Amino acid sequence: MNNSGVKLRSTITCLECGHKKEETMPTDACQYFYECENCKKVLKPINNDCCVYCSYGTVPCPPIQENGDCRDASCC
Repeated sequence: MNNSGVKLRSTITCLECGHKKEETMPTDACQYFYECENCKKVLKPINNDCCVYCSYGTVPCPPIQENGDCRDASCC
């Protein structure tokens, strides 16, 4: 994967309590679960998204940014 121009930081917003936190996204795997540090709700992807960053983040995951499709990426 060529990461030039790919953003690796995304702010996840918990739909349960509204808490926001900026996180560094992994480039070698999709993150399917994310526990909100405020309310402890475990977030999972929605709407057939590949990861929590695509569902709840301000920036989609690196494979989506680079390829537009996570199914072709080595992370999933």
